[in-house]
Amino acid sequence: MRDSPFITLYKLSLVFFFSYLTTFTITRKAMQTSDHVCDLPLAESYRALLYDPKMVQKYPYNQDHEVTRECELPLIDLSGLRSSDGEERRVCIEAIGKASSEWGFFQVLNHGISNELLGEMRREQMKLFRLPFEKKVSSRLLNDCYRWGNPTAISLKQFSWSEAFHVPLAKISDENCCYGEFSSLREVMEKLAAAMSELAHTLAGVLAQNLGYNRHGFPENCNKSTCFLRLNRYPPCPFSQKAFGLMPHTDSDFLTILYQDQVGGLQLMKDSEWVAVRPNPDALFVNIGDLFQAWSNDIYKSVEHKVVANGKRERYSIAYFFCPSYDSTIGSCKEPSLYKSFTFGEFRKQVQEDVKRCGQKVGLPRFLL
Repeated sequence: MRDSPFITLYKLSLVFFFSYLTTFTITRKAMQTSDHVCDLPLAESYRALLYDPKMVQKYPYNQDHEVTRECELPLIDLSGLRSSDGEERRVCIEAIGKASSEWGFFQVLNHGISNELLGEMRREQMKLFRLPFEKKVSSRLLNDCYRWGNPTAISLKQFSWSEAFHVPLAKISDENCCYGEFSSLREVMEKLAAAMSELAHTLAGVLAQNLGYNRHGFPENCNKSTCFLRLNRYPPCPFSQKAFGLMPHTDSDFLTILYQDQVGGLQLMKDSEWVAVRPNPDALFVNIGDLFQAWSNDIYKSVEHKVVANGKRERYSIAYFFCPSYDSTIGSCKEPSLYKSFTFGEFRKQVQEDVKRCGQKVGLPRFLL
């Protein structure tokens, strides 16, 4: 005999109630036993989306964190770029171009940024994130560039279990930028931003040269007034089997340079499957952004990637985003172009409109001819 609609609704209500109660207990326990107390309101926001029957029905959540394998990204020794041997330099340039075409991601050694500077930045980053949540939100630190989760999310696939300081490089040296009690943070960030900028310009020039373009002056209008440094923290997550640390996306820039710890969690799309990226303590990670894919006429690939939450350990990373000015026209390295002409400002505006309208970024397909 089939249950009446009333009985079915009653059973569903019990399932939601006990699931909520169990999750609440797990959440409290996880927050109390983690290395650093996470006072972010992430769990409350996540539960509201997880146990709202109307939202679940309207925005079904079919998240699949299963990966087919762990991969080690192409590893490139950048000392080849500084070699007096022309053949060694050519091989290095070709390796960077090949990795950017086949993977959209690669890792680099001998990149010119010292382990001492990276370690110093990591220590400053950890001190910054240990501040209470309310202070991070209200103290105007780094001129109000603090972000957490995704307060506007209407479904779980839009929610990220993380917090970040997304800092425009121009603000780092601004005398009006608020550093609060972190007096040494400015100097460390200035040094890291300068080193990351130099590396980004070098890599962008190499990628342009690999396609037969004059590397000098390319890309134009990418400087400290247009680029960003993002300090990320991913707290331990009691919903780790279901939650994104950072939702799947591509980067809206020319390229990104990433320094991460050894916790792991970064995954990327390769051959239509999610693969886990093996951390490497000696390397920086580089990925191609949407703008380079458009400029290269799809020779270089801006690959979808995400971060999977960890149930026991917090994860830290630092990302440098190599961006042009908003009025810069992206163009193409050759004709006919696959994409209509657009400025970076137009691209960003379209991304924001799509996120607001349909909850996620559409990106380059909007600009295909």
